[in-house]
Amino acid sequence: MKVEEIIQRFGLVPVAGKGGLDREVQGGYCGDLLSDVMANAGDGALWLTIQSHKNIVGVSVLREVAAVVLVNGREPDEDTKAKADEEGIPILTTGMSAFETAGLLYKAGVGRTQE
Repeated sequence: MKVEEIIQRFGLVPVAGKGGLDREVQGGYCGDLLSDVMANAGDGALWLTIQSHKNIVGVSVLREVAAVVLVNGREPDEDTKAKADEEGIPILTTGMSAFETAGLLYKAGVGRTQE
């Protein structure tokens, strides 16, 4: 499933990195500790987090995630959006919690990525 399909299916809002909406989602990962995400998120993951600062883009590039989903109504600042646009990393937002979002994605067939 592509990032664009996830957006449409679950009502997520793309706020940056729209050039990467054709990325293929290989699975998902939930985590707010950047070192944990760097160690455990697989390539093509849809990363669910409350972190909204610029470092999420660097971690996303390093781990080749498909997109970042900011949960609980979090919004990235302008620097983060600009870096995501530059790197082609989609940042999506939702008012849902990480638990609710992960449950919906899992039910739709998005499983955990393999490292």
